[in-house]
Amino acid sequence: MELFIVEISRYVIILLFALYTFYSFRAFVGKNKDRQNRVFAAQRTLTVLIHGVMSALLIMENKSLTYVFLWAAELAFYFVFIKVYQVCYKGLSKLVLNNMMMCMMVGFVMLGRLSSRYAIHQIILASAAIAACIFVPLLIEKFKWIERFGWQYALLGILFLLLVFVIGVEKYGSRNWIQIGSVSIQPSEFVKILYVFFMSSLLAKSTKFKHIVLITCVAAVHVAILVAEKDLGAALIYFVTYLFVLYVATANVIYLGAGLGGGALAAIVAYRLFSHVRTRVYAWRDPWGRINDEGYQIARSLFAIGSGGFIGMGLGKGLPNSVPVVESDFIFAAISEELGGVFAICLIMVYLSSYIMFVNIAMKMKRQFYKLTAFGLSVVFIFQVFLCVGGVTKFIPSTGVTLPLISYGGSSVMTTIIIFSVIQGMYVLNEREVEHLEKEEEKGGGKKAGR
Repeated sequence: MELFIVEISRYVIILLFALYTFYSFRAFVGKNKDRQNRVFAAQRTLTVLIHGVMSALLIMENKSLTYVFLWAAELAFYFVFIKVYQVCYKGLSKLVLNNMMMCMMVGFVMLGRLSSRYAIHQIILASAAIAACIFVPLLIEKFKWIERFGWQYALLGILFLLLVFVIGVEKYGSRNWIQIGSVSIQPSEFVKILYVFFMSSLLAKSTKFKHIVLITCVAAVHVAILVAEKDLGAALIYFVTYLFVLYVATANVIYLGAGLGGGALAAIVAYRLFSHVRTRVYAWRDPWGRINDEGYQIARSLFAIGSGGFIGMGLGKGLPNSVPVVESDFIFAAISEELGGVFAICLIMVYLSSYIMFVNIAMKMKRQFYKLTAFGLSVVFIFQVFLCVGGVTKFIPSTGVTLPLISYGGSSVMTTIIIFSVIQGMYVLNEREVEHLEKEEEKGGGKKAGR
């Protein structure tokens, strides 16, 4: 009977998640508010159903009250913060909120599958992050002058990154962590937001060549520090984000071409100078030939993905713990193995729909600082997804970055929630400003008509 339930559940989960993904893109079609609200309501119902089916499988597999507690805690997390978020972010993008919560619920279940300790820790950190982000709209509204501090953001970010050379510890070959008691913090995750603020603030003020040269030099300092820390994934995210924000701010294709050329040259130099870069390239080129050495992790990841096929082995029926660091950098392999390739592809599409909505929000912004900030944060988000999925599937060399909102890690999940919240906060404030301007125009038109 248990095997029958697991078998049926594989198809049910895939069907429900495929339907959720369909609604993620259906929301872009048309402007009928009632129809869109029905789409968003359907998404939330599907999220609860998917989470319920997956949690039931974990309870049945482990036969422990711990997993009943996890199911209840995760469900409470979902309903409480959906309600609170909508109250605090009036006029928010419901698609972005739904996708954020959906990804976190998938993450909770997958982490619980690996270890109940991971899930409990992740719920606590996510709750703290969302609770703090409740105040983001108020801060953005009250502190409209936040765009003035471009150089200050850069200085604070650089100092924070440099802290790892003073009190940092090395993990997984990179010295990019700060250990405070039992708490580990990855500064590069939080500095990403300051880094985008720095670029957006200064590029919104001026796009003259001399100004751009100076901004580029400071941005290069951020990247150089990350390279020195051996945090290659973060270095790539910072570099690509700056490149695309610069292009959007200037609309100059020469800058984009020069940046891509410079990046390619820097990659060649890094390959020649740094042994850890060569190691990752060797593992990417031939993981099977080096399966007992540097290729072991990617080889195990490919085994897991291949074992899952299109519909997966069933939640709790795979061997995800055979992949090193599966709870963070390689959680996409665990998802592919147990939930299947179709589920994994749908997850990528959900990320993509969030990115499209982020770009739509950026395009609607009236103030250049808000526009560049929203776009820059969207690039940070989607490029991190690309690096993580690309590394796990051997599309590109592994760079050691996490899957946003799903992978285990306080710094990663908290930063991504902040990114979503900042974009939502700016979107809400922009909508209020546009509404105010429209009312002023209507009043002005009425006075002219009266005359």
